[in-house]
Amino acid sequence: MCVFCKIVAGEIPAYRLYEDDDVLAFLDITQGTKGHTLLIPKKHVNNVYEMDEALARTLFAKVPMLARALKKAFNPIGLNVVNNNDQPLQSVYHIHLHLIPRYENDGMKLTTLNRMSELKEDDYTAIQEAVVAHVNH
Repeated sequence: MCVFCKIVAGEIPAYRLYEDDDVLAFLDITQGTKGHTLLIPKKHVNNVYEMDEALARTLFAKVPMLARALKKAFNPIGLNVVNNNDQPLQSVYHIHLHLIPRYENDGMKLTTLNRMSELKEDDYTAIQEAVVAHVNH
């Protein structure tokens, strides 16, 4: 049984923020920033590749409510919603979303995502074609 399943079962304590029949939100014990929250389905699923659409709807439907609660509680300047799958960053193999409130000079660094200057139109077309070939298959 994974560590998150043990938290769901009550075998490991957690600072629970929200819970219903399907999902559980609790504080990340590493607290990247104040309020860093993990949102998990109670059903064990390793990662996003194994999720079905119903579980995705259930899990992601709780993000706005938790984001608003974090905003009201701490008034961050922003919020990152992050999900890591497989290597190199997934540390617990039970799908989870990180809700990370952001503050001025909080020291949190996320990898730069913008590589626009490195790509040409042919690159985008090739990427598009590769993904579209597998959508709904």
